[in-house]
Amino acid sequence: MDLKPDWVVGFVDGEGCFYVGVSRNRTMKTGYQVLPEFRIVQHKRDIQVLYALRKFFGSGVVRKNHDDRYELRIRKRSCLKKVVEFFEKHPLKTKKNVDFKKFRRILIMMERGEHLTKEGLIKILEIAMEMNTGNHERLKRTLEEIRGLDEDTVHPHSERVG
Repeated sequence: MDLKPDWVVGFVDGEGCFYVGVSRNRTMKTGYQVLPEFRIVQHKRDIQVLYALRKFFGSGVVRKNHDDRYELRIRKRSCLKKVVEFFEKHPLKTKKNVDFKKFRRILIMMERGEHLTKEGLIKILEIAMEMNTGNHERLKRTLEEIRGLDEDTVHPHSERVG
């Protein structure tokens, strides 16, 4: 399956998702890990599209999502950079472009190490809660937890403990 950039833009506009989660992780100096990901979910009958997109972007994992659904998921930051570069060159046409720009902003913040500070984590969560539609209760709870952290809990110079 040979994919063209315009087709990929249209498909991702309808089916793609740029998501940023923040979860507790004791191995991180802040106690939290920022998890950006690009994801597309499809019915198993269309799994070949996910493999074609994985080949197109040069990375990602195709795996079962649930029931009869499969997903292409790209999480590694170096691989996400390629996705970002593609959509900078070939902009999305719908509201998804707004989410993409917020996603890109968070990745830039992470490149600068801002996710390693309390203020940076708070800003990332605030941006993430503006992305996509739906219930952001988990992100809201995490935001309140981080706002309650002592400044001494967050160490800006190292991403992992030990």
